[in-house]
Formats: sequence, structure tokens, C-alpha cells
Amino acid sequence: MKITLWTWLLLAACGIAQAAEADRRIAVTIDDLPWARLDEMAPPDLQARHQALLQQLRLADVPIVGFVNENKLEADGVVQPQRVQMLRDWLDAGYALGNHTYSHMDLNAKGVDAFQQDFLRGEQVLRPLLAERGQVPTWVRHPYLRAGRTPADRQLMASFFAGHGYRIAPVTVDNGEWVWAFAYANVLNGQPPSAEREAALERLRRGYVPYMLNKLDYYERQSQALLGYALPQVWLMHANELNGAVFAELAAATRRRGYRFISLDEALRDPAYARGTDGYDGRYGPSWLHRWAMAENKPKDFYAGEPVVPDWVKRLAKVDYE
Repeated sequence: MKITLWTWLLLAACGIAQAAEADRRIAVTIDDLPWARLDEMAPPDLQARHQALLQQLRLADVPIVGFVNENKLEADGVVQPQRVQMLRDWLDAGYALGNHTYSHMDLNAKGVDAFQQDFLRGEQVLRPLLAERGQVPTWVRHPYLRAGRTPADRQLMASFFAGHGYRIAPVTVDNGEWVWAFAYANVLNGQPPSAEREAALERLRRGYVPYMLNKLDYYERQSQALLGYALPQVWLMHANELNGAVFAELAAATRRRGYRFISLDEALRDPAYARGTDGYDGRYGPSWLHRWAMAENKPKDFYAGEPVVPDWVKRLAKVDYE
């Protein structure tokens, strides 16, 4: 069979596209350990939902770094052994743990000095807990993804983290997952068991996975537009009831998209991450891809098309933003 030049070019293009799809990679990070909105649950519910989340993670079989807020280990200022055990459960499952500050402090609001003190307070349990296993804290995640409002502050924090042996864990796939989770928890905890409640929970479970995949698709397009290739992404999620119900389903759907789950360390080997936190001086905390785009003065329409949380979910979550 004779192959024309155009046929060869088409076959080559398809091969390149397939190779690019085969190299889709993503690292999962989970914030607010041992549990988001922990003080709103009775201990038996907390333990049951914690175990449900770990079971979902085991089914998904992905590398994970979890980020700890140590104030969530306390009740009335006293560290609770049962909550520390929740962190041991994460370590027993083979997951890494990082520092998310003691109180989930906003660096941009509180300033460098206060943040550094809060950060060091956030390793008082974590450091000896990891030492039991011959490990040391390695990863830091900025609460709200707020990394400093000036280049000088960001440089001070970069030096501070490095001096204490930490690496910043960026986020490229930012999302309103927390809004869906608030909605799910509000329905689960705020309504008595009924067919109506189960229908609302099922609607949230069914809507959540497509929403998260749409966010993933959006940030892959942003990566292609900014960098010219599919960056190994870093996904932000939280320890909550919704992920305790559907994380394994989300992971399976992500694999069907052609993604391979990798460690955070492997993702950050990509040279794009050397750009760091530069590019954004506002009060909020955008995706690292958007920070880098701002550093290049991309026009406003560059950011268009990002999926949003539906209004009906925001109403159930009792928030009007994401």
C-alpha cells in the first residue's frame, strides 16, 4: 500500500498526540488534616468518616501528601491522642504528611512574622510523629494558597522554608471542591435520614466528579497555552465526607482521562516549577499556572472558560463565593 505524504503526516500527528496523552501525570494533595470542619462532628462520626476516607484512598491506590493543621489535633487547648492517631493512620497507609501551619493562617493577611511563628507551632506534633519513623517534615502548603503579597515577602518565606528543610507544595489544579464538600456535609449532618436527603446527597456525588474533571481539563488547556505541553499537575483536595464517599470513583475517572498518578516529588521535577510563587501580588491564592501567566502579563481573556461551582451547590453549602 502506498502511503502519501499527507497520510504519513496524519499518522505522525496522531502518534504525537497519543504520546502526549500517555504522559498526562498528576499528584494528589489533601489539606486540613486530620479533618476539615472537625469540631462540627461527634467523635464516633469523625472516626467513621475518617476510616471511610482512608478506605476510598486505598481503593484509589494513588500517592498522596496530606497537610496538617495542628490546632485540629486539640480540644480546649489539649492535644487529643485519638486525633493524633488519625495522623498515624495516614502514615500507616503509606502517605506523606506536611505542614499546613498550626491555625490555617493567612500569610497575606497576617504578615511574615506572625505566619512564621504559626508555621513553627504547626510542627510541634508533626516533627516528633515523623521522627518515630525516621522521617522529617518536608512539605509545606500555604493556607488559602496565599504565598505573600510582595516579591520581598515571598523571598523571605522561601528562605525561611528552605532553612527549616521544607519545600513549597504548589497547586496547579485549583478548584471549588471545598464548596461541594460543605454542601455535602451540610445535607448529611443537617437533615434527618429521608429519601429527600439521599436524593440530594446522590445529586452532589454525581455532580462532583464531572466538575472536578472539567477543572482538570481546563488546567490542562491552560498548561498547553502557557507552557506548550501538559505539565505534571498538582491537585488540591481536602479531608472531608465527600471525598470519603467518591474519591475512588474520581480517581478511576481521572485514569480514564489518560492520567497517571505520581508523587508530588515527581511532579515538581518538571522545570516549570522552578518559577516558584512569583507573578501574583494580590490578596487571594490562584493556581500556580495563573501566577506564571500573570508574570508574563497574559491578557484577561487568557483565563476565560474556567468551570464554576453551580449555584444550587453554593446554596446547599451556604456560601456565595468559591
